[in-house]
Order: sequence, then C-alpha cells, then structure tokens
Amino acid sequence: QVQLAESGGGWVQPGGSLRLSCSAPERFNSGTLGWFRQAPGKERQFVAAIRFSGSSKFYSDSVKGRATISRDSARNTVYLQMTTLKREVTAVYYCAESSLSLIMSSIASTATYKDWGQGTQVPVSS
Repeated sequence: QVQLAESGGGWVQPGGSLRLSCSAPERFNSGTLGWFRQAPGKERQFVAAIRFSGSSKFYSDSVKGRATISRDSARNTVYLQMTTLKREVTAVYYCAESSLSLIMSSIASTATYKDWGQGTQVPVSS
C-alpha cells in the first residue's frame, strides 16, 4: 500500500491561487496519480490526473485553464496548481494513486484508484 500525503491546503480568497502537493515515500514509477475533491454533502469529484508513463495529463472540464498538474520525480511529489479560485471549489482535496496507466474512460472514477491520502482542506471565502 502506498502512503500518500497531501499538503498545501488552507484558506484562500476568491480569485486567489493555491498549490497542493501529494508526496509518497517511494518513487512514482508507473501508474496514474489523480486529484479529487469533495465538497460538504457532495460526492467526490475528479479534478486532474497525470500518467507517469509519458506524463499525459487530464483535467475535468470544470478546472481546464485554471489548474495545472505536474510532477517532481526527484521529490516523489505531484502538484496541483490552481488559479482564479471560486467559492464553489471549497472542498477537501485528495490525491490517489493507481498502479495502472489509466485510460480516459476510467481516469475520473474513484473506484479505479487504490491508495488515497487523508485529504487537505481548501476553504475559499472572502
């Protein structure tokens, strides 16, 4: 089981930016790392993902143009940079890993990912 740890959450004003980090004790060699978010009373939603083989990146329509997923192999860390934040993106953000190099039809499904972090809260308010 891979132990994932999110960090970088915290209060941010509408229109602001934030960078979340997802780190693991071992190198991300293969598979897929995804970011999800869960707002109070709602289901967990896909935000973005990166396939480690080839570094293909995927985004939900709701964040395209305002989020960037990236990796730092030397630090075993995957980042989610978000800009122009809106109140409605207030949620707990989770990273999750699948050992598979996921395809488009499954990359946004929570059931596809095996290992999850504990989450980091991102409240967006003025």
